[in-house]
Amino acid sequence: MTEPSTRSNVDQSNTTDRKETAVVVGKESVGKSALVAGLTGTTPTTGNFRGTTVDVERYESPERVFVDTPGILLDADTETTRTAIEAVEGSETVLLVVRATDIDEDLDDLLPLVQGKVGAIAVTFWDKVENQADARAELDALAKDVGVPIVPVDARTVTPAVTDGGNATPDETGYNRLHSAIDNADKFPGRTPQRTGIHLEPPATILERPILGPLLSIALLLLPAAVAVHFANAAAAELSPRVGTVLEHAVQWASGLPGPLAAVLGGDYGLLSMGPFLFVWAGPTILIFALFMAVYKQSGLVTRITASLHPHLRRVGLTGRDLVRVVMGFGCNVPAVTSTRGCSDCTRRTTVSAIGFGSACSYQFPATLAVFAAVEMPWLVLPYIGVLTTTTLIYARLIAPDRARTASLATENRAFVQWPTWRSVWREIKTVVRSFFVKALPVFAGIVLVASLLDYLGVLDVLGKLLSPAMAIFNLPGEMALVVVLGSIRKDGLLLLRSDGLSATLSAMTPVQVLTAVYLAGVLLPCLVTAITVARELSLRYAGTMMLRQAAAAAGFSLLIGWGGAVLL
Repeated sequence: MTEPSTRSNVDQSNTTDRKETAVVVGKESVGKSALVAGLTGTTPTTGNFRGTTVDVERYESPERVFVDTPGILLDADTETTRTAIEAVEGSETVLLVVRATDIDEDLDDLLPLVQGKVGAIAVTFWDKVENQADARAELDALAKDVGVPIVPVDARTVTPAVTDGGNATPDETGYNRLHSAIDNADKFPGRTPQRTGIHLEPPATILERPILGPLLSIALLLLPAAVAVHFANAAAAELSPRVGTVLEHAVQWASGLPGPLAAVLGGDYGLLSMGPFLFVWAGPTILIFALFMAVYKQSGLVTRITASLHPHLRRVGLTGRDLVRVVMGFGCNVPAVTSTRGCSDCTRRTTVSAIGFGSACSYQFPATLAVFAAVEMPWLVLPYIGVLTTTTLIYARLIAPDRARTASLATENRAFVQWPTWRSVWREIKTVVRSFFVKALPVFAGIVLVASLLDYLGVLDVLGKLLSPAMAIFNLPGEMALVVVLGSIRKDGLLLLRSDGLSATLSAMTPVQVLTAVYLAGVLLPCLVTAITVARELSLRYAGTMMLRQAAAAAGFSLLIGWGGAVLL
């Protein structure tokens, strides 16, 4: 059997006993990832982000290896669609996944892509079909016409074990029938099959209403941030004193080590000093965003929100699908940037720039909350989010190419809104957490090392002094220069505002100055983790251009905030 050749270099050469490989292909939001996870009882060996597959992923079961591909959008020029098509072209066995909502349309679009391949068809959302007996007769007739096995399933309940209720067997959930269909796979035809007439129209919700829909969609996207504000503050209040007590002796021990090592471990920006911030502040934020985005994806809300906001966002050069990725960045910029592979080529760079500019990640956002709490101005979080959102949209509008403002939505038919299963939500949360530890955390450790050594060598102090006069341009005291410098290296550098050395300066600042300082330090440059990811995903040249352009825009907006706010208030 010829193994699939894909961009993610999925290597089946080491698969135990050379198991058969089946490539899973279908449009977006058809339940491919949930279906394959149920068929194997495993999680993927390469990363996906909150349910949206951004590259090919390998699942291995005792029977065979499944390669899950990104959702195909035939009307969009996305990297993920090209990746999926390449995976199919390099394979022999294919599991084609279509929706019961519109079987005929999906087969018309996808059968030409798998013509001549050997495989079977899975029909998801079968639980939504009302007259299943008649519909099943239609599927049986279709299977005879197409010449390949067709299995109707609810992708959420496919499992090799009994369900939570203990009443359904693997065969009843579709597990055995799907594996049997692949065992008896046949060649896909090169012609249009007979029409089944099966078509389900998901009921409309309030999200489709002209005015209330977009407002509710915005509220749903902001909800994770609102919950994170409350939960992160509560968790930090409970955990910070305990973590500080536990680490106090370790920091004192590290301070007695040789100079550079003491700085890296126990210095102001060392691992022992700043590392716990990940778990006290950033940890809860990541979990909250992972939970919400998993529920949104599995419930079908993401596609409804996308369609609701798209007509308004296209004016600034983004689509509704792009905005969801920008919001994902509030959890972690790294997987959010990676997920832009699913954006259209004409909007991807604008989306990446919007993430780098306005997605206050799980380092920046909790650090911002901590600063506002330190000056007893927690209410500043509302104007902060308002200013950040407004300036990000303006920035996107300024840098977006003209053709991006005429881009189509490039999404599939309206999805059903349904209750997600805890199994699918938990699977996606685990994937996000694993991605954070495997991808973001190692880069964070490297940045900690660099920042600590720069501090030890006095470079940060020199930069702060050189830039102090420039702070007056933004109506800020000169002491804010070091905060801006460190915040440009690491977003949790904002916490320097809480240090003893700056406590008096911070207390004397007006609310407008505090807001300006936090905003400037947060958006002047994307954090180094994000910049490195952008360079890998696009190019080093584009990452450099993006940083220079963002710095100019951030400086301009900060001038307006610092002086405009002072005049108005």
